[in-house]
Amino acid sequence: MSNALKTTWADKSLRTSALAIFFFGTTGAATSPYQSLIGIQELGLSDSGYAALMFAAAIINVSASVMMGILADRMGDYRTSILYVSLFGVLGFGIVYAFANVPAFVVSKLLLLPIFGALNSLIFANVRANSARLSSSQLIGVNSTIRATISLSWVLMPGVVGVMLAGASSMLPAYLIATLAAIICFILGAFFLPPAPKIEIEGGEARSRFLASLGEVLDPRVAMRVLAIALICSMLHINDAVRPLIVTGKAGGTVADLGIIVGIVAALEIVFILFWGKAETWMKPVRALALGAGLYALYLVLQGLATERWHVYAQTVISGIAAAAIISLPITYLQDLISDRPGLGSSLIAVNIFLSAGLSAAIFAIGTRIGDYSFASILGAIVGSFGIILLFVLESGKTRKTS
Repeated sequence: MSNALKTTWADKSLRTSALAIFFFGTTGAATSPYQSLIGIQELGLSDSGYAALMFAAAIINVSASVMMGILADRMGDYRTSILYVSLFGVLGFGIVYAFANVPAFVVSKLLLLPIFGALNSLIFANVRANSARLSSSQLIGVNSTIRATISLSWVLMPGVVGVMLAGASSMLPAYLIATLAAIICFILGAFFLPPAPKIEIEGGEARSRFLASLGEVLDPRVAMRVLAIALICSMLHINDAVRPLIVTGKAGGTVADLGIIVGIVAALEIVFILFWGKAETWMKPVRALALGAGLYALYLVLQGLATERWHVYAQTVISGIAAAAIISLPITYLQDLISDRPGLGSSLIAVNIFLSAGLSAAIFAIGTRIGDYSFASILGAIVGSFGIILLFVLESGKTRKTS
């Protein structure tokens, strides 16, 4: 763990990337808990209108991440892309705070912030491009360390923003905080982030064309593995949907209990993200991911069976340990699927987020249609287990071909 931290902190590019992704995480941590309140209650969007806006924004975000990854690979310069995308964040958060009306909110969520969302993938692409000298285990540790900084922002910022805006008549100042965080992302990229070494793409100009690059994402070898990871990661999203309802419902807890539980799990994630990065140095990455995913499936089953408040508190340890694996380990795995294209390979992170969120929505709808929230939690575990099986099948097939 300490080696990964030292490696990240000693390198100017990696250190700056970690700081940039912390402030990127800050923009989401400051606004996401309150955006539905702002959009619906303060600005007057309907429930259906808000849902449609969020769905469209998710599609644009994943499309923008893939396109920006392709463009950055083609330019061979991730720093320039990071600068431009950061400005989309400054403008996107800024106009919501400045104008405080539905048109500004819609333009921000539909056009500006989905492009800013590509910053996550671009920062990891820059890390990948600057890590050519590192061994595979060192790269895994660095990715885990940088991913942990996002969790740190989510541990710190929701509480900070909540305290700052306690008793306020509007939650819109959260968007001012996000604007300032996006400005810091731009400043870090402009004045502190060294340009990454230029990456030469095998196959030359033909592979740098947009359609050829897109074809690599859709290639069955890549697409099926992304699907397996998305099935696994869907467990995180289904948990986000059902945990509040189970805690405050069947388990007999309160909103205060929910906040404490979320905080405990987020703090544990930071510690265990670093642990899983270290574990991959003595355990095959796929096995480490499968172990973490298996633990998370077990947690979802236990959550579905919870009937007392102490049950959900007791489950926080296994939840934190397992969530840390699913949050961090797929990053390097997805990048390795298109290893010579840092931008395109890192854009698979956004593709995975989109697919896993869509799968979780379907799981929630089916689960609550057939049973209750507890059943939806258990169904999420079953779907995630299919992802583990699919991943093992795909990787064992690759091993047989190699041997």
